[in-house]
Amino acid sequence: MDFNGTWKVYSEENLEEFLKIVGAPEMVIKMRKDVKPVIIIEQKGKDFTYTIKTPVFTKVHSFSLGKEIEMMTIDGRKIKCTVREENGKLIAENDKFTSVREIQGDEMIEVGTLIKTAKILTSTYTITNKRSFQSCMNASFNIQLCLQHRGRLG
Repeated sequence: MDFNGTWKVYSEENLEEFLKIVGAPEMVIKMRKDVKPVIIIEQKGKDFTYTIKTPVFTKVHSFSLGKEIEMMTIDGRKIKCTVREENGKLIAENDKFTSVREIQGDEMIEVGTLIKTAKILTSTYTITNKRSFQSCMNASFNIQLCLQHRGRLG
């Protein structure tokens, strides 16, 4: 599974209702209906950096698969969850919600489910920049070779 890249949400089903159920303030609900976040995922093995960017805020979370982390929601609440990988999917869960992300072609599909109400939010992201850790390493290696080659020619 390779989740590396910059992802922009373009479709969200049940967003407003989902946010109301979790108790998000009305201002946050209104903003989220109009603003589509950009998600940047950097993955190195089992370690991830997950950045959410909007014109209003940027939030960065770092986590390792299988370890509990504390995250901040878009409305400032702190939550704890554990993220694991299963069958190529990233699954974040705690006693109140489950979030499952999977890559399908050039899209990342996230299905968030509230445990208590079984309310589902489905978000679909399109990739805007896909760079794997390995491709970065290959690019770095190729640049080094090119510089070495230029040094020999000059």
